[in-house]
Order: sequence, then C-alpha cells, then structure tokens
Amino acid sequence: MIIAEYYKILGLPLNSSVEEIKKAYRKKARMYHPDINHSPDAKDLFIRVTEAYDFLLNIHDKTTGDEQAFNQAMENWKKYRQNRSRQRAYAYSQTSYNRFKNTRFYKTTRILDGTTIISSFVVSILVLIYTIFGYIFRLTHPIPGLDQPSVFSFLLLLILGMIFFVVSFIYLRAYNQLSKKRRRKTR
Repeated sequence: MIIAEYYKILGLPLNSSVEEIKKAYRKKARMYHPDINHSPDAKDLFIRVTEAYDFLLNIHDKTTGDEQAFNQAMENWKKYRQNRSRQRAYAYSQTSYNRFKNTRFYKTTRILDGTTIISSFVVSILVLIYTIFGYIFRLTHPIPGLDQPSVFSFLLLLILGMIFFVVSFIYLRAYNQLSKKRRRKTR
C-alpha cells in the first residue's frame, strides 16, 4: 500500500495534521468496529482503518524530510510494523467496542487530555494577571514621550483573557467530572 491509500482509507487529504488523523480514526473506528457494525465486512474495514491510523502516526514526522528518508521509513514500516499493526487491529476487532474504547491505543486519539487542559487554564490565568498588572504598572510608571495606556486595549485584553479563562475552566471541570466517572467505573 502507498501512503495516499492510507489517507484515503481514513477519508483525509494528503499531509493532514496529526489531530485530523486522530479525529478521522475515532470516527471510522466507531463506524466499523464489529461490535457496533454488524455487516460482514466491518471487521476487515476496522482492521484497515486501524492499520492506516497506526501507519500515518508513525511516519507523520518522517514524511516532511527528503525522499530517501521517506522511502527508508516506508521500508521499515513494511518490515516491522505492518504485520504487528494488523495483528493488533485483529485483536481489537475481537473485543467489544466498550473494551476497545478503554484501550491505550484508542485513548491516543484524544486531542484534549489533562495536560493540555491544565496548561491552557494556567496560561489563561497568566494572561489575566499580565493584563491587569501590566496596565497598573504602565499607569504608575509612565514612559516619557508615550501616551497613557489605552483603556480600550486594556478592556479588550481583559475580555479576551476572561473568555479564555472561562472556556479553560469549563473544559477543566468537564475533564475532572469525566475522570471521576472513570475512577468510579474502575472500582
């Protein structure tokens, strides 16, 4: 198989981002998992989708280099990973979809994880602090030859910081609630 075929299996254009690959895989995995899709070819389609996802993630960074490096990556893939990927996909197709969703492999498709959410929350707080203290500092320590700081700019940055903070807070709360649910299920 060539790289274009793997992108086609996931329904993506060539050179899609990692996030797009993950999103497409989640959609296709749910669509073709034999536990949900009872058509006779669902298992084979699920295996192909999983193989395409595994392949594209593993060579994603290598495809931007020179052609020789890409060809070497393709050969290495064919030798060492393709068979393993198919075996893993076959094993996943034998499990229920709920068990498959809880595998580490499927969880790699999550775009927003705890680290990202907490980081964005911290950055939003820093933006608010920088905006407020920066404005106060400029008022108390004027720069000779420059006008007073703009109230409009201050309010605009403050509003944007608050929006970023609220959105980050909502995602953080949702993530915490989801984590609590998962912990309760594992008990």
